[in-house]
Amino acid sequence: MRFDILTLFPELFDSYLEQGLLKRAIQNQLVEIQRWNFRDWATDKHASVDDRPYGGGPGMLIGCDTVFQCVEHVQKVIPEPGKLIMLTPQGRTLNQSLAQELSKERQLTLLCGRYEGFDERIRIGLEPMEISAGDFITNGGEVPAMLIIETVIRLIPGVLGDESSAKYDSFSESGLLEYPQYTRPQNFRGMEVPEVLLSGNHQEIARWRHEQSLLRTRERRSDLLTESESNST
Repeated sequence: MRFDILTLFPELFDSYLEQGLLKRAIQNQLVEIQRWNFRDWATDKHASVDDRPYGGGPGMLIGCDTVFQCVEHVQKVIPEPGKLIMLTPQGRTLNQSLAQELSKERQLTLLCGRYEGFDERIRIGLEPMEISAGDFITNGGEVPAMLIIETVIRLIPGVLGDESSAKYDSFSESGLLEYPQYTRPQNFRGMEVPEVLLSGNHQEIARWRHEQSLLRTRERRSDLLTESESNST
């Protein structure tokens, strides 16, 4: 899968691309990531990409010309154009269901805003899918872009060492929060590992884990439960 990141700060991704699962996925050619700087399409000597908003108000807006040119260039050079995504607080909230939807694409182009955001005509003219990382404001779209990459690559076959790992993550196939997990030692400062996990009875372990997922979800995120799950004991 290929990600093309369009940003004013491509260097923010330097360290991120060198870590953990993502680095291995790139090395194994399961994931490809390219970065593009909007300023490369600026025409004045200051490489300007922003200007004051019409009607007044605080801050600066990223203008149309450089963004359109950058997007159009990327769409010409990528082998198989996929989905164009604008990171914006007004977008559809990123969740596991959306990550699964995006993982079916072969390519994602991620538009990362800065300052007070994009000129509205970028949204109108390019018609991107709009995605929000949540009900909060970040300094730019780069960290939300990383979140999209993080959530999506876990669903690409071959990226995780154990393909079943993503299946049991919170919000995944069951839609529930993940059950509690334990490792050695068996006793730590008086806190014991539940006996059922030591029993070797896989049927009982699976039942306990499901019960714990239901309990945890009911206590912390009851909005995720179906009516039957809410009423089950």
